[in-house]
Amino acid sequence: MKLIILGGGFGGLRLANLLSNKEGIDITLIDRFNYHQFQPLFYQVATAGLDASNISFPLRKAFQKSKNVRIRMAEVERIDTIAKQVITNEDTYSYDYLVIATGASTNFFGNKNLEEHAFPMKSTVEALQLRHKLIHNFEDALHVSNKDELQRLMNVVVVGGGPTGVELSGAIAEMKKYVLPKDYPELDFSMMNIYLLEGTGKTLAAMSEQSSANSLNYLQRLGVTVMTNSLLQDYDGKNVTLKDGTVIPSALVIWAAGIKGNIPAGIDPSLIARGNRIKVDEFNFVQGLNNVFAIGDIAYMEEEHFPDGHPQVAPVAIQQATLLAANLLNLRQGKIAKAFRYKDKGAMATVGRNLAVVDVPKPKLHFGGFFAWLIWMGLHLMLILGVKNRFFVFTNWLYNYFTYDQSLRLIFKEFYRREGEEKGIGN
Repeated sequence: MKLIILGGGFGGLRLANLLSNKEGIDITLIDRFNYHQFQPLFYQVATAGLDASNISFPLRKAFQKSKNVRIRMAEVERIDTIAKQVITNEDTYSYDYLVIATGASTNFFGNKNLEEHAFPMKSTVEALQLRHKLIHNFEDALHVSNKDELQRLMNVVVVGGGPTGVELSGAIAEMKKYVLPKDYPELDFSMMNIYLLEGTGKTLAAMSEQSSANSLNYLQRLGVTVMTNSLLQDYDGKNVTLKDGTVIPSALVIWAAGIKGNIPAGIDPSLIARGNRIKVDEFNFVQGLNNVFAIGDIAYMEEEHFPDGHPQVAPVAIQQATLLAANLLNLRQGKIAKAFRYKDKGAMATVGRNLAVVDVPKPKLHFGGFFAWLIWMGLHLMLILGVKNRFFVFTNWLYNYFTYDQSLRLIFKEFYRREGEEKGIGN
């Protein structure tokens, strides 16, 4: 069986690991990066809490002992489901079975100004770019005498009150409280405003009412200005304009308000569901195809308890990959495949030091504060790949906790061009 897996995220990596060294299966894992990215901790890279290498793991290292998994770093250009081929910018690969696990990227909902000026955070590189911009704004503020321009440089706007927006806002608020005044004593950080804009009536809308209320309370305690029922209309790089006409001057807008699936070219448009996801059946087969699967964020599967598709979170991808691995092995042996049913084990989000929220569905439990924060840290530490990475993340967390400081506020002059401005991508 020639199996091609597109994407080395949580789903693709899990599937390849489970099928590694299984006889009769030849696996090619294709990704545009040569490393796995631990997305839940992107925000800590963006706020100088962790180094990018701490949350990245080389894909080739993961399969050094595998006899049947091969890694190819390439950009997928299109899929030919008739010829059973994947065409990339480097080569063309034939398959017997194909698994699409390409994940999701930022959705700007067609707003070109936002796409040009706002900062997303869906990759390690984007997290590094965001870190550079955040720190560089304060460097620029030291040379500004105009009060309006100074205020613009010191205002940070985070759009989206889900876990990413909440975690980013809290982390930046802690930088303002513990770190930045010591780094930039010339600046008055009472002027710095951190705005969190959320289009619905509450933060962490997908979690329980108690978690939502707690997260709002925690953010306000940290000094974040939370604006619910606030829809962003436009951003020109200098001013944020809301639907109600409110204008917020800001040189940094972080967009965490939407994602869309990374669908490769060649998929029938009729199979594309809301959010740019591929319609699949209960076995993760792409509808109408008997040799192409989709798992994780890219897959749209309706269940009784999830009529609008599963949440786009890592546990879904991991569970789908686990079942698909078993089904592929059963397929080779002529056994009946099992249908997928998502087992929701809960949700969690951290807001800041000793502040987090955890929801457990069965039994229905809620944790908040320090205990929830310990649960959040423990689970994320276990999920990180590699003993070395876990060690460095843990020691960084210990250092940050006891010193109230981060040691990665570096600007390396390694630039890329965007709208005529130089932006660093170093650690």
